[in-house]
Amino acid sequence: MLADKYHMTKDQNRRFARSNLTKLVHTNARFEGVNTTMPQTQTIIDGLGVDGVSIDDINVIVQLKRGWQSVINADEPLTLDFAKKINGIVALHESLAPGELRTGNGYVNTNQGEFIPPEVDIDAENTYLKQLLNGSESTTEKALQLMYHLMRSQLFWDGNKRTAVLMASKLMIDHGAGLINVPLDRWGNPLDRWGKWNELIAEFYFSNNDQKIVKWTYQQAIQGVDFHPQRNLPHSKPRRR
Repeated sequence: MLADKYHMTKDQNRRFARSNLTKLVHTNARFEGVNTTMPQTQTIIDGLGVDGVSIDDINVIVQLKRGWQSVINADEPLTLDFAKKINGIVALHESLAPGELRTGNGYVNTNQGEFIPPEVDIDAENTYLKQLLNGSESTTEKALQLMYHLMRSQLFWDGNKRTAVLMASKLMIDHGAGLINVPLDRWGNPLDRWGKWNELIAEFYFSNNDQKIVKWTYQQAIQGVDFHPQRNLPHSKPRRR
């Protein structure tokens, strides 16, 4: 059992997500090969263009911003229909059919070769989601399992990783458990972190065993705020005099 690391109210978690919107978009855009800096990402989120950044990359960032805003503000339950809504936003400019479930064969290029995902079974996906949400695991563990299940299932024609992250984030926010966001700069060289994640996700795709990547993500990518139990304020360390 992977216990929840953070215990916020839904409103506190929403505010935490809003305050980190640029960081979240900046990280998620890496799934599409977007390599903007944090300041460039902020400029695009603010509605301005950036020299040297393609219109395709700008569109990815803008739609990710809108996707995050939808997740943060949404009061509707976590369902397959909600996943369609989010995919329709984040994959608007890349997908053959944004927001529509995949009806044909797909594939994913990994560092271990080409992975062919299973055919989409709507009934099976609805059953999986219902059983997951009713399970005894912590919110964080459920969110991590959901995120990687959706990445492997490739339910949509495009934008599956982005959709998966946002679906998992909604579950985290709804229960005040923080956010899932792989910090690319934790080990100094972002390529080292990204390479490790790509190694683990490829292994998971082919084995369908998520234990390693769930544990790794739990250790490295869960972010949140510890609040003072009485005053409802973030914990702070005493100043040295």
